[in-house]
Amino acid sequence: MALCSYTCKVNCSFQRPSKPSKVEDLKASISSALKPFSRDLVHFSIVADIPKAVKETSFKLLDAFVDFVFEFVDQPLLPFQSNFAPVEEIGEAVVVTTVEGKIPDDFPEGVYIRNGSNPLFGGFKSTKSIFGKSSQVWIEGEGMLHALYFTREKGRGTWNICYNNKHVQTDTFKMEIHRKKPGFLPAIEGDSPAILMAYVLNVLRFGVENKYLSNTNIFEHSKKYYSIAENHLPQEIDIYTLETLGNWNVNGGWDRPFTSHPKKAPGTSELVIMGIYPRKPYFELGVISADGKKMVHKVDLKFNRCSLCHDMGVTERYNVIMDFPLTIDINRLIRGDSLIKYDKDGYARIGVMPRYGDANSVRWFDVQPSCVFHLINCFEDNNEVVVRGCRARESVLPRPGSKDKKSKRFFEGSEETSSTKNNNESLEESFFFRVCEWRLNMRTGEVKEKNVPTKFFMEFPMINEKFIGLRNKFCYLQVVDREVSSISDGLVKYGGLVKLQFEEDMELIKVEYHMLPEGNFCSGTTFVPKPQGVDEDDGWLVTFIHNENTNVSQVYIVDAKNFATHPIATITLPSRVPYGFHGAFMPL
Repeated sequence: MALCSYTCKVNCSFQRPSKPSKVEDLKASISSALKPFSRDLVHFSIVADIPKAVKETSFKLLDAFVDFVFEFVDQPLLPFQSNFAPVEEIGEAVVVTTVEGKIPDDFPEGVYIRNGSNPLFGGFKSTKSIFGKSSQVWIEGEGMLHALYFTREKGRGTWNICYNNKHVQTDTFKMEIHRKKPGFLPAIEGDSPAILMAYVLNVLRFGVENKYLSNTNIFEHSKKYYSIAENHLPQEIDIYTLETLGNWNVNGGWDRPFTSHPKKAPGTSELVIMGIYPRKPYFELGVISADGKKMVHKVDLKFNRCSLCHDMGVTERYNVIMDFPLTIDINRLIRGDSLIKYDKDGYARIGVMPRYGDANSVRWFDVQPSCVFHLINCFEDNNEVVVRGCRARESVLPRPGSKDKKSKRFFEGSEETSSTKNNNESLEESFFFRVCEWRLNMRTGEVKEKNVPTKFFMEFPMINEKFIGLRNKFCYLQVVDREVSSISDGLVKYGGLVKLQFEEDMELIKVEYHMLPEGNFCSGTTFVPKPQGVDEDDGWLVTFIHNENTNVSQVYIVDAKNFATHPIATITLPSRVPYGFHGAFMPL
């Protein structure tokens, strides 16, 4: 659920609906009736052992009620949001023949793959009913994998390139495909009574409160490959065919949501994971064996709220966890508030714990409240644990309709005057992500925080994965350049990549930009290390590019050592690739 320019662009068209008068009249009675139920709603499942015929009849009655009361409507896309529209599966892999430049001889054989949101049945939906309106948001589309395969002909050295795409077939994906029409009611954004009814009816009809999306990331562990979004278990994927092989619960050792950003522990190749849930235990941490067959450690860290933790870190000895004031609480819906809320006056802290520690072993460091979705890297430096990530002073969640005046001005804009221009500068400072570094002294408890001075907004960080948990010099991020007074009145003009280089004393010494032509934006960028590379930046950046002017999608290969130059290869794809989230390169 990471945020970037694309999220901001699509969100500008979502307006929180006004509550119908009938809803206001019913609100008190609905809240009263649902309040006891809401405490247990998030973990409710249909397990009653009742006759099959009764289940089928009940389902049909509930289905008829939903069809009668709720109307599904398509969410229109503005012209500049065209690349958020879904695409169809192309079926079999297609040979790609249009390549400008040259793919290096020492580029590894493998698959560059990216996950992203690709909603079923024509696009994102809203519902209208006597309870109000609820809407899907961009992060809620079903996961689709887009893969570019790089192989060489034996004895000839000629590159063969193929492209394929395919939906990740989660349990709930199969439910909706079988129905051949939308079934799950949107349950994140909209009027509180409508969202509450969506939760209730989704659980009663499908056994879960919302869809399992599996649209955020893809990762490898012990030569197996998994698609993931943090509201459910990962799905194992056949990397060659993109077929979904089933849910991965670590042989029964993990039965809750699974982070989108697991980390391999340096030295052991164990996989460190976490899972958040809107009921206790709010936050659990686990360690999976290097062979992927068992949980070697699992612990409840005793959080007293459900923090929306999207990422975590590791060092050689420690796990690094974030507890920031962006939280999920279904009981807030009863009070007519947002399901997801950012409390800028709430507490924020970073925890450092031994690899196999428990809640009592966590060393907590109080830090400035902010919104952090992605960490760049964590490592140990003498008595300090260094944490780098992308931080915004405030959160763009909740989205349009927020009662916060600054959020409203950010999304809706106003007539530009000298005073509003100054205000908009502070808005951009508040809401857009920049690189931050926290130095946590394990001996004294001291915290040092600083922002890295750069001129663009940047997110979706990546490094050479050989250096995860270790001291590193380089990081790469996606950037955007934006000159508008609010999200609703225009587009970002330029997208691109940035390379940051740090000195041994952790001071930023060099910034390089690889900016794209106007109207071009990237997604799913990843670093591909050179197989025989010596330096940390021996390798390439590979990224999906979309041209807003021509509606053509490409893949760029950029030399990480000659970063500011033109891409060394540009591969034009046979199908449009919608904007998405995280990508990876899997050597084959």
